[in-house]
Amino acid sequence: MKQTKKRLYGTLAAIAFFSGVTGAFTFSVARNIGATRGAENAVYETEYADPNLMTVSNIKSTPSQPVDLTVAAEKGCASVVYIKVIIGGETKTIEYRDPFEEFFGDFFGHGNGSTQRRQVQTPKQEAAGSGVIISKDGYIVTNNHVVASANKVSVKLNDNREYDAEIIGTDPSTDLALIKIDGNDLPAITIGNSDDLKVGEWVLAVGNPFNLTSTVTAGIVSAKGRGLGANGVESFIQTDAAINKGNSGGALVNARGELVGINAMLYSETGSYSGYGFAIPVSIMKKVVTDIKEYGTVQRALLGIKGTTLIDYIDNKKRSDDKYKADFGTNDGVYVAEVVEDGAAAEAGLKEGDVIISVSGKKVTKMSELQEALSKYRPGDKANVVYLRDKKEKSTTITFRNSKGTTKVSKAEKLSSLGAEFKEITDNDKKALNVAFGVKVTNLKAGKLKSAGISNGFIIRKCNGLNIKTVKDMEKAFKAAQESEEQTLYIWGQTPAGVQASYAVQLGED
Repeated sequence: MKQTKKRLYGTLAAIAFFSGVTGAFTFSVARNIGATRGAENAVYETEYADPNLMTVSNIKSTPSQPVDLTVAAEKGCASVVYIKVIIGGETKTIEYRDPFEEFFGDFFGHGNGSTQRRQVQTPKQEAAGSGVIISKDGYIVTNNHVVASANKVSVKLNDNREYDAEIIGTDPSTDLALIKIDGNDLPAITIGNSDDLKVGEWVLAVGNPFNLTSTVTAGIVSAKGRGLGANGVESFIQTDAAINKGNSGGALVNARGELVGINAMLYSETGSYSGYGFAIPVSIMKKVVTDIKEYGTVQRALLGIKGTTLIDYIDNKKRSDDKYKADFGTNDGVYVAEVVEDGAAAEAGLKEGDVIISVSGKKVTKMSELQEALSKYRPGDKANVVYLRDKKEKSTTITFRNSKGTTKVSKAEKLSSLGAEFKEITDNDKKALNVAFGVKVTNLKAGKLKSAGISNGFIIRKCNGLNIKTVKDMEKAFKAAQESEEQTLYIWGQTPAGVQASYAVQLGED
């Protein structure tokens, strides 16, 4: 089993590396939330409900196949789009030192090994993937890895209409992204319920593999709740419906044509389909989409434990001690290996060695199922957690917290919330300051930057390790810092007089 796991993870890592070179089209491996479940479902029933939804009794079968999938295929194709992204292709100014001038500049009477600048054109790459229209006004769900590095995103509908798309928000932890096009009365798909999916149920994978648009493949649900260590939060639907490069972000639909998953990755030793694909269930997708639209960022509900699937814990113990005997009263559940001090679980009385077996009535047999259950909540929400301690069943009420340890949800702030405006430096600024790039702080007011000691006119050249060449770079660094656990923006640059300085700007609440 150990060798099998090694082979699996080695394969996934190899595919991930391959995809990083060629973009979303070749990405095979994808990349750890909360109203109550009832309230969440109510939101989506209002927003996405289809009055013409077929019932199971409407589905006809023929002697040649067990289920007629033609209507489901038609619905899926109408709602799945072809996404093209452009990566690179920008003109950038780089700094460099001439090694000959470094050694011989003074001898020949010119230069002193100073930094020089030149413009270079970054290679332009085109990549492709798929997406699913989830609302008539143009919201589209896709994978984060499809659009994460894009300079430009365009969308082609099944009827060949083309639109430029805006990235509304991304979530690397679930490998989901929300983009939008300007359109009306678009063919939005009906959102189904992935919790109701059963192993053995017929599903269709709809997407654009190998640039072959509107491709449909059929198969069954092979397994649910798969955890592969590819994403921070994952509970994949496994299917033998063929998923290939370019299917990323496409739809996994049931026999009624309802969206039940977002195709994300494949398992392959060659980089192409060889048996199984994996999709992100809509139970996770709905929460991510709602959070991005409402808050600008995904709200993570943290339980405050470190744990693992119980059977994995038992197997590891047996490998290190062949005399080990498991005595938990069950082989299913999540073993609590550590309880975070002052976290939600500690407050609710959970301890190391407990085994979590359900959350709000939903059975939990492994870590991926626990992640999926938690993904539906936000900080401040409550849930009933049932666990075993000394083989005795106990229950407690958990109040989830965020990464800061509070129960508050947080909205993504705009860059202007730092208390300043930002402007890319001019060519004259570059010559005067002898720098290749930077963003100038202007119109500084009382706020986080001023409190940190930054003055008006300061040239920001790096933020959290990212070179700041444009205001867009600044926005990217700011967004990443908001989503980080530290909630800190580390800024390095120089004053107009050329004095270098660095600052730590604390984000979040003042």
